[in-house]
Amino acid sequence: MEKSLIYQEVLKYVKEGVYFVDTNRKITFWNNTAEKITGFTAAEVLNKYCYDNILNHVDDEGTHLCQQGCPLHRTMEDGHNREASVYLHHKQGYRVHVMVRTYPLYDEDRLIGAIELFSDEKPPMQLMEEIEDLKVLAMTDQLTEIANRRYTESFLSGKLLELEEFKTPFGVAMIDIDHFKAVNDTYGHDAGDLTIQMTAKNLVNAVRSSDLVGRWGGEEFLVVFSAVGINQLQQITERMRMLVETSSVQREGSDIRVTISIGSVFVEKPLSKDRIIQMADQLMYQSKLEGRNRITSATLD
Repeated sequence: MEKSLIYQEVLKYVKEGVYFVDTNRKITFWNNTAEKITGFTAAEVLNKYCYDNILNHVDDEGTHLCQQGCPLHRTMEDGHNREASVYLHHKQGYRVHVMVRTYPLYDEDRLIGAIELFSDEKPPMQLMEEIEDLKVLAMTDQLTEIANRRYTESFLSGKLLELEEFKTPFGVAMIDIDHFKAVNDTYGHDAGDLTIQMTAKNLVNAVRSSDLVGRWGGEEFLVVFSAVGINQLQQITERMRMLVETSSVQREGSDIRVTISIGSVFVEKPLSKDRIIQMADQLMYQSKLEGRNRITSATLD
């Protein structure tokens, strides 16, 4: 078997799409991965010309590269390798983002065409960025863009480990929006969502950068205060209460105002996470029973 045929046989099975063109840009080779990425079989493209817009490459700005600026064509013109990020046209009609690399093909010193390799796999840096984005999404409540319940529990577990190892006290507050059902019933769920978002922003603006505000569920929030003293804990929770009380949501000419009830615990000695949350929840309900829009505090030691 000729050496070129051996190479082609090997290239059929590589993980990148591969195709060859001659100097007239006629497609002379099309591997299995090219079929998979594009939807076009070898029988459909062999002996066709790449400028016939089979793949119809466009760049990020919508420039039709097969008509102007084709990397493969330019490589044959100047003999330089190229890399580019483009979008090819799949047989089923949609666009596929691919990274392409083009190389000139020579028979000794004579240019006989060019080869293009293309892959729909994302480059490592982009993959890492997307993984980080997914991690953030996995930890974030979609409505409020603050920590979700899962991440809040994890953060609280971290504070318990710090307490055990370094004797660093911390605080936890359970917070509930007062009469929230009335907001939904009177103004609708859209207004309810805006009220939850407004409350979340106020809580975040009241705490320190080392603290965490998380949405616990519905109209409830759990706040974890890192390395805080009891007096400072009282000051911050009072600031949270005040900011919510003095804020409002404008909705179709209505001025929607709410208050919050807070149960606050100062933790000096290791206890179970469930016990801490249960105590904060009980204190929050005590605030409800005593008239709402207030803070009920305790020290857990």
